[in-house]
Amino acid sequence: MASNIGIETQAPVTTMMLDNPYKMVTKLASTNAVVLFSMSGCCMCTVAKRLLFGLGVGPTIIELDHHGAGPDIQAVLFQLVADGRQPVPAVFVGGKFLGGIETLMACHINGTLVPLLKEAGALWL
Repeated sequence: MASNIGIETQAPVTTMMLDNPYKMVTKLASTNAVVLFSMSGCCMCTVAKRLLFGLGVGPTIIELDHHGAGPDIQAVLFQLVADGRQPVPAVFVGGKFLGGIETLMACHINGTLVPLLKEAGALWL
């Protein structure tokens, strides 16, 4: 099951991490098999969620528009995409930045997504 969070996470978030959004992103990504940074009104974020749920994955979902550090986290995500694309949805698998919706869909279509998810421990079948 997914965990939609504002401040709560599967891994404890310390006050220091709230002060450093980069550390927060890296901690969340490294302590959860799949992390999806999302905006609640974003249609492509909904597509990413439905794809992952449909595959049987229960990602940790951070809704940036409901998170106190949302704008700061979004700035970190902008740096990660670095090509001017929209930073959400941003998908991390196995502690590594996979990319946005285009990369997620491309991996699904070319058959590399399920092996990535299995390797990360997000799927067992």
